[in-house]
Amino acid sequence: MDPLKEHTIAFSGLKDGEHTFTYKLGKEFFDAAGVEDFEGGDVAVKVSMDKSTTMLVTNIHVEGPVAVRCHHCNEPMDFALIGDQRQIFQLTDQEEYDDDELIGLGTHAYEVNLTHYIYECLRLSVPARLVHAPGECDPEVEKVLGKYSVEHEPIPDPRWEILDKLKNQQP
Repeated sequence: MDPLKEHTIAFSGLKDGEHTFTYKLGKEFFDAAGVEDFEGGDVAVKVSMDKSTTMLVTNIHVEGPVAVRCHHCNEPMDFALIGDQRQIFQLTDQEEYDDDELIGLGTHAYEVNLTHYIYECLRLSVPARLVHAPGECDPEVEKVLGKYSVEHEPIPDPRWEILDKLKNQQP
C-alpha cells in the first residue's frame, strides 16, 4: 500500500462525534513524504477527529524516536520527537481562508488526506538545531573543529566604556 494514501480518512461514512485513528511511521513514510532529515524511526501518530455536519476538527499527536544527524559532528543520533497540531476542515464551497488552521473542503468532499498535516507536525516538532548532549559528539570531529575555531575578543564600544567609568566611580 502507498504509505502516503494510508492516511486518507473517508469521513462521509462516519457518524458525527469523536473518532480516533492511529498510525506508525517509519523510514518508508519518511522517504515517500520527502522528510530528508529523518533516516529512520518509529513514530506513533494519533489523530483525534471530531466530526460534525459542517466541520472536521482534527488533533494530530506525534511521538517517538527518530534517527537524525547531529548538526555539529554529523554523526547519527536519536531524537525523541513529540508534537501536536490542530487542523480544522470546513465543509464549504469557500476553499480560501486567511487562517492557517482552517482549511476549506468542498461540500461534495467525502475524504481528507492527512499526510501533509502529519508531515507538518513532524517538521514543526523538530528544533532548528539538533546536537548531541555535551561530550557525546565524535572526539575526532571536535578536535578538528577546535583547531579551526577562533576566539574573538569583544570589541569595546567607547560609549559603554564611558558609562562603565561612571558606574564604577566612588561618590
